[in-house]
Amino acid sequence: MSSTHIIVTKQHGYAIVQFNRPDVLNALNMKLMEEVVGALESLDKEQDVRCVILTGNEKAFAAGADIKEMADASAIEMLTRDQFARWDRIRKIKKPIIAAVSGFALGGGCELAMSCDMVVASENAKFGQPEINIGVMPGAGGTQRLTRAVGKVKAMEMVLTGRMISAEEALRWGLINKVVPVEYYLEEAKNWAREIASKPPVAVRLAKESVLKAFDTTIEGGLEFERKNFYLLFASDDQKEGMKAFGEKRKPEWKGK
Repeated sequence: MSSTHIIVTKQHGYAIVQFNRPDVLNALNMKLMEEVVGALESLDKEQDVRCVILTGNEKAFAAGADIKEMADASAIEMLTRDQFARWDRIRKIKKPIIAAVSGFALGGGCELAMSCDMVVASENAKFGQPEINIGVMPGAGGTQRLTRAVGKVKAMEMVLTGRMISAEEALRWGLINKVVPVEYYLEEAKNWAREIASKPPVAVRLAKESVLKAFDTTIEGGLEFERKNFYLLFASDDQKEGMKAFGEKRKPEWKGK
């Protein structure tokens, strides 16, 4: 896939997808989002890639959607454009996605970080849903994922006032996993990616599916889904290897099947 707005690099066991529109603080236009989703779907099919990192640069993860693309659009144009359909495809990615955030993660940038499975942030990271300040509201999951992450009153505060919160606030509120110095945020994400890549791939995939299911169903339905995935793993070679290696007190050798 020819990419003009992202840079994709592969490391041992994982890949990095970096937004590359620094002149506009990595604003998320439709072209960039199509490239991001296309890269994620392609990497999801590669056996040697077991985890993906999404990142921007030190100044901005992504400072929001590209307002120029939407400013003069009509409601019908926005409906037929269906630009958020790309976001739905991110949820279907089977491999874990880690957001490495520094600088601004606002609007669509905040929503994209929340679409990932884990988030590591630098000390200078700023999160927010400022859409209210330009006459609209979050449209890529901001009202839904944010509320699930931080609760109703905190979500209302961010969405209705449009104010940004610091990385430390985001950590306290449960929006992100960890805060590190600016010079280490990407390295920390790489450490996590390497650790996940060292785990049995089939178990990682089903574990991710099961955690996400908790947002879609009742506790009873979620428990049933979890139990079936647990039983299903006993059909994998990795389960046999993992338990055998445990008994033999050695490091397991995962085959991914």
